[in-house]
Amino acid sequence: MKTEKELNDDILKITMKIKSEFTELSKYLEELAVTIPDTEDPEINIKHLQNYYDSLEALLKKYETNHKDVAK
Repeated sequence: MKTEKELNDDILKITMKIKSEFTELSKYLEELAVTIPDTEDPEINIKHLQNYYDSLEALLKKYETNHKDVAK
């Protein structure tokens, strides 16, 4: 299992790739943002980070598959 730092690094990398190479997907980044629990002391744990990374990766893969002519 990846560490919190590794997941944060991976999230940053994929987010930067989306913003630089697939700007048309940038509008979906806010919609996919990690949902912060509605509590006084919200906790973002490794599971939340992994789920967020997985959703970003799925978005990018689906887009690349459906738009092979624009994928790099």
